[in-house]
Amino acid sequence: MSLGATSIIGVLTALLGTVLLALGAFLQHRGLAGVREQDRGARRGALTFGQLFRLPGNRRWLGGVSLTVAAMALNLLSLRLAPLIVVQPLGVVALITTALLNAAAHAYRLTWASVGAMALCVAGIGTFVTVGALTARHSVVSDSDLGQILTVLGVAAVVLAAGIVLLRGRFPATLNVLTAGVLSGFVVALAKTVVTRVSVGDLGWLTVVGLVALIAVAATSQYFVQSAYTSGPVDLIVAGMTIIDPLVAVSLGVLVLGEAAGMPGWASAAQVLSGTVAIAGVILLSRSHPQAVR
Repeated sequence: MSLGATSIIGVLTALLGTVLLALGAFLQHRGLAGVREQDRGARRGALTFGQLFRLPGNRRWLGGVSLTVAAMALNLLSLRLAPLIVVQPLGVVALITTALLNAAAHAYRLTWASVGAMALCVAGIGTFVTVGALTARHSVVSDSDLGQILTVLGVAAVVLAAGIVLLRGRFPATLNVLTAGVLSGFVVALAKTVVTRVSVGDLGWLTVVGLVALIAVAATSQYFVQSAYTSGPVDLIVAGMTIIDPLVAVSLGVLVLGEAAGMPGWASAAQVLSGTVAIAGVILLSRSHPQAVR
């Protein structure tokens, strides 16, 4: 099977995973809201340990987690079939899906501005992924590549921890979404490196370290995702992560894994332009969202 055909299958797999991820996020948000109703004085943006222990007893939340796990499995498969910089931007489809689900659940109509913003997202990401699928290349993940990702992760963890200690009392929602988005980007990059190395039989100690880091970062990211769900409408939270997660993951894919090496100049320009259009669409959606306007 050619690289192009394999990438197409990877894109289709990622799309299915993204839709499941959106459904999972929606159900987790609804389930978490039910759990928090029992704590009338709970602070927005903060998820207590008591609430964490009660979450497994909520069927909606459990259903959302099950869909999220299935989505993560499909995402891992798509990362094996297609370059990271092609797969990860497809997460914007989750934004469209959650916006429609949230509108139906809360009985409000999406404005023309919201619809136009979503159209920008789809057009931008559609172009970005198409160009990437035709021109990006698979990378062979070396020890140096994985070491660089782990090093950057360590620096990012220190910066995020400092921000949480100093600013969480003032900007809980922003920090939850920012932290969850950054860590999710590293989860994708680590998953790409570990899956690629295991698939070629590289089971050395550095691969094991990468796997341990992947599990730890994924668990921490999920805590901040759940905390973010206490901060506002689920589609606005997904919108914020839709910007941050792909920016981190794609940056690592380009700068560390070299997936854009050899990409023609026209393709690089097209991806920068289409990526900018998609980000603009996400920002416009967050500004024109009916619940945010209220």
